[in-house]
Amino acid sequence: MFDDFTDERIDVGEVELRVWHAGQGRPVLLIHGHPRTGSTWHWVAPQLVERGFTVVCPDMRGYGQSGKVRILPDHSQQSKRAVAADLVRLMNALGHRTFATVGHDRGSYVALRLALDYPDAVSHLVVLDGVPISEALARCDAKFARDWYHWFFFAQPDLPERVITADPDAWYASKARPESMGAENYQEFRQAIHDAATVRAMLEDYRAGLGVDREHEEADQRAGRTVGCPTLCLWSTRDDMESLYGDPLAVWRAWADDLRGRPIESGHHVAEENPDDLTAALHHFLA
Repeated sequence: MFDDFTDERIDVGEVELRVWHAGQGRPVLLIHGHPRTGSTWHWVAPQLVERGFTVVCPDMRGYGQSGKVRILPDHSQQSKRAVAADLVRLMNALGHRTFATVGHDRGSYVALRLALDYPDAVSHLVVLDGVPISEALARCDAKFARDWYHWFFFAQPDLPERVITADPDAWYASKARPESMGAENYQEFRQAIHDAATVRAMLEDYRAGLGVDREHEEADQRAGRTVGCPTLCLWSTRDDMESLYGDPLAVWRAWADDLRGRPIESGHHVAEENPDDLTAALHHFLA
């Protein structure tokens, strides 16, 4: 996994981030979602390097082998704004002042925050299987509450930690299979979900989402802030984006000035389930 990539820890201020990186071309930051780590990109990243890009795959703060920080009453230590600031410092430490940003799932919210907060740093934005948090909550109905109940369960104090850490493999059984993830990626995932501090930090991601992250996005809307760089939205055909939102591009048009997108054949974890088509789509857009 990640042959010829550098695997290191880089201090970005509040935390130390674990990161894989390689390549000599234009830089691309790949941001994983929940409950994955940076290793979810292990089939995509080498292909992008072969196509002439420099690729950076971190574990976000709180996730995987990256550092954890003291929990604050408003959960802002795990806000997308805090994570985005980490990643800008990471890319600067690696010598990249401008870069393309690709985010999947929870990582798509961080990617959006990067593009809004650091418009001079982000050259291209790609969001995979996600709409802005505030948009999802504004559209919340009985179907969303039933199918995405975990957003609201994870927001409860203490109980989710007790439930998940009692049997992490059982809780996440439907979300991870070694045959589809790759053995080493699967082991990275299992190490993460069996670490109680990581489980709590992943829950804090959701707690921040319902509070400070939503507030940040609503402030952007009131101020008329949008993403100015070219933006690509891809959604998996076997996920529920269309059943929840109809045309996901209709949601994103209020957020991105230069938007394009389409569905891609896959289940939710597209980097693992259809890495070749995803790589081709990223290369076509970023090139």
